[in-house]
Amino acid sequence: MAGISTAPKPDLGSLRIHEGQRRGRSTGKYIAIAVFVLMVLAGAAGTVLKLREEAPTVETAVAVKPDVGPQTALNASGYVTPRRRATIAAKITGRVTSVHFDEGTHVAQDQLLATLDDSDAQRALAAAKADRDAADAAIADYEVQLRNANIQLKRAQDLQAAGVQTQEALDNAKTTADSLKAKIALAKQQVSSAEARIGEAQQNVDNCIIRAPFAGIVVSKDAQVGEMVSPVSAGGGFTRTGIATIVDMNSNEVEVDVNEAYIARVQPGQKCKATLDAYPDAPYDAKVRTVIPTADRQKATVKVRVTFDKLDSKILPDMGVKVAFLDQESEAQRNAEKSKGPQALAFIPKGAVRTQGDSSFVFLVRDGKVERRAVKLGMDHGTDVAVLAGVQPGAAVVVKGPEDLRDGQKIETHQ
Repeated sequence: MAGISTAPKPDLGSLRIHEGQRRGRSTGKYIAIAVFVLMVLAGAAGTVLKLREEAPTVETAVAVKPDVGPQTALNASGYVTPRRRATIAAKITGRVTSVHFDEGTHVAQDQLLATLDDSDAQRALAAAKADRDAADAAIADYEVQLRNANIQLKRAQDLQAAGVQTQEALDNAKTTADSLKAKIALAKQQVSSAEARIGEAQQNVDNCIIRAPFAGIVVSKDAQVGEMVSPVSAGGGFTRTGIATIVDMNSNEVEVDVNEAYIARVQPGQKCKATLDAYPDAPYDAKVRTVIPTADRQKATVKVRVTFDKLDSKILPDMGVKVAFLDQESEAQRNAEKSKGPQALAFIPKGAVRTQGDSSFVFLVRDGKVERRAVKLGMDHGTDVAVLAGVQPGAAVVVKGPEDLRDGQKIETHQ
């Protein structure tokens, strides 16, 4: 039996975990868990900080300046129309021989504008003067004959009284003297007739000279040298009916059509704001001059004429104009409100106002950040509220945004 070998027994004691090893493994496990928890907490904190640093988006509005003027009662559109505008025409038909103006020329009253061919009128004038001179010469001849006839009549009267000459001779002498007197009277009438024809011929000559009826500016040159002009349309398209168009710029006013349903809102003397379409940023003070007392049945409108308080060179005829008729009653009410208490600095939407206790505040937007500002409020005006202190016109205020906005916080805006 000595030659038989036996297998070694397994050593189970080598698998035993000693107490020190068990404590080391438990400690490492706890450390790993703690590190994991700390990493989770750090990530959560970072996320919170990132969310806190992200700029919220808010909606803003601009504080507007109070309107201290009267409210608009009615708006209408029209055109600049001068009260004194004339197309100058000749009184006779004739050919233009000279023109002394151009578009844009300033002319004075009675200034020479143009002349027509006056050769025919000059000849008629010369003929009338010749007839007058002939009648004057005839009168002189008749007066010489009449003096001689009076001498003959006196001699015949003396001879007939002495019984030397017959009554017939006396009657013939008397007839001769009376005939000469009648011829002199006729010749004087012929002179008067010739003077009248001279006046007519002179008027025709004067009609060949066209002058400005009033001071103004030439806005249209309608005839040239060599063209025929006539007071009536003649000769088809080859005859002009006008020489020039003159406008008195000092008579410019606005003519608008107001719907007859709103004409009761317009009164003579009512204040207006007239804005030229060419200069929309520069309204003019104006007032209603008159309401034309008739309506256009087709358009259902009434014409209203509005005068400018002050004219300047920018106001030109036929320019488009928008007229705002001001409500005088609202102006009186606003003046009454001014006398009652402090005036509003600006108007802001009611949604911009926040409260904390008994105080009110708003968030102003400056350089991408919000600034908390205490405000003193006034009366409500529709969806807006008057600010008596704290906000100036033009300032941007937060209307919609997070409830937890903080002073100095960065924000993103849109209006």
